[in-house]
Formats: sequence, C-alpha cells, structure tokens
Amino acid sequence: MDFFKKIIFTSSGIITITILMVIISYILIKGLPFIDLEFLLSNPIDSGKSGGILPMIISSFYLVILTALIAIPIGVGSAIYMTQYCRSNIFIGIIRFCSQTLAAIPSIIYGLFGFAFLIMYLKLDWSLFTAALVLALMSIPTIFQVSEISINSVPKELIEASLGLGARKSQTIIYVIIPSAISGIFTGIILALTRAISEAAAVMYVVGSTFTVPLSIFDSGRPLPLHLYILASEGISIDNAYATASVLIIIVLIITILSNYWINKYQNKIGGL
Repeated sequence: MDFFKKIIFTSSGIITITILMVIISYILIKGLPFIDLEFLLSNPIDSGKSGGILPMIISSFYLVILTALIAIPIGVGSAIYMTQYCRSNIFIGIIRFCSQTLAAIPSIIYGLFGFAFLIMYLKLDWSLFTAALVLALMSIPTIFQVSEISINSVPKELIEASLGLGARKSQTIIYVIIPSAISGIFTGIILALTRAISEAAAVMYVVGSTFTVPLSIFDSGRPLPLHLYILASEGISIDNAYATASVLIIIVLIITILSNYWINKYQNKIGGL
C-alpha cells in the first residue's frame, strides 16, 4: 500500500513539474528571440505593434510596491490581532469566512468593484494608485490566511517562556512570534504579490492604460499583464505578446527564486546552521 502511495505522490509531483516546465519553456522559446535592450528600454509604437515595453515595466513595479505597502500591514496586522488578541470565536469565524470568500472571488469582480466604487462613486482618477487599492484588496486575504497559519504554528512554549520572563505582549509579538513565523508570512506575501503582478482583469477598468511612462503613483499606466492581454486579444502583435509574456515570467521567476533563497537563508540562520 505504501508503495502505491509513493507512486501516486511521485507521479503527481512529476506531472506538476512537467506542466510548469512545458508552459514556461514554450513561452520563453516564442518570446526570447524578440527581447533586446531596445525592447526593454523604449516606449511602444503604433499601439504596441512595434517599440518596447519600458512604461509597462515601470507601471508593474509601481503597482507591486504600492500593493505591498497597502496589503502587508493590513494582512499581517489582522493575522496578529486574530491570533493574539481576539477572544471571540464567533468574530474569528466571521473574519475567516469573509477572508475565504474574498480569496475565492474572481479577479474581474474586483476590477468591476474598483470601477464602480472607486472611480464612479468616490470619483478617484484612473491611476496606478487606484489599481493598487484594488490589487491590495485582492491580496489581503492570501496574506492574512497564510500569516494566521504561520503564527498559529509558533510553539506555545516559546510564547509562554517570553511572557514568563517578563516580556510584554507587544514585545513577545515583535521579538518572538514574528521572527519565528516570518518565513511563512513572507511566503504568503510572495504568493499574493506574484498574483498581483500577473493580474490584468483586476486593473483594466481602473488603471487607465496609457503608453507613457508614469511619473507618479497618481498617473495612469499600463502594467505588463494588461499590455499582454491587449496585444494578444486584439491581434496587434503576437510576437510582442510572447516577448511581453517572457519578460513577465522572468520577473516572477526572479522574485520567487530570490524570495526562496532569502527564506532558506533566514531559516538556516534561525536554526544555527
């Protein structure tokens, strides 16, 4: 029986890795031949049929940074409150249900909500800031759920020992709980931000979609996923669409690899290795 379980689990892992490698390899093979410095450092020409994607890269980085600044404090702070301060099981159940529901909502719904509430009702401009608010709303449930699990996995003995030595609750949270759970919290943050940087549907109604380089967070922009969607769906340039997709994949891979390296290095440091 154990042999069959091993075969099933091993096969599942191999299939997952194979699918991932086939998708990444296909897009990179199609897109890398069209990527050069001119493509990365120039503005699009003729609606993206030629030229480069510099404004899209800058818009994407703006969005990721803004989303992180908004979503991380709220998501991690909510998890700390839920695990360390809240004592109402009913309230905890309601928050968890709301978080799970928000995480399951399709991204296009977030985009429509952002357009109806932020643009039409609050009269905000189409901008990177408005798009970041939408992406932050979409990212908070993931950060909250993973952070809550990570904080709950911290051994109770560590917390009790800190409190027993005279540390205040806030000191225990800052110096014991968060460092012990930081790898899991950081994993949740990366999962949320890599999804945010890959979203087109959530921002297409609120970001403005211009071809110019944004000079501030209150300018409109066109992030890489939205540019890719427009190039492919409107048939403007399939070659540039593959090149844009390749750049987006490379950015996500770099973020993921560096994050995993940092997490492993931190865990080894904590473990005394």
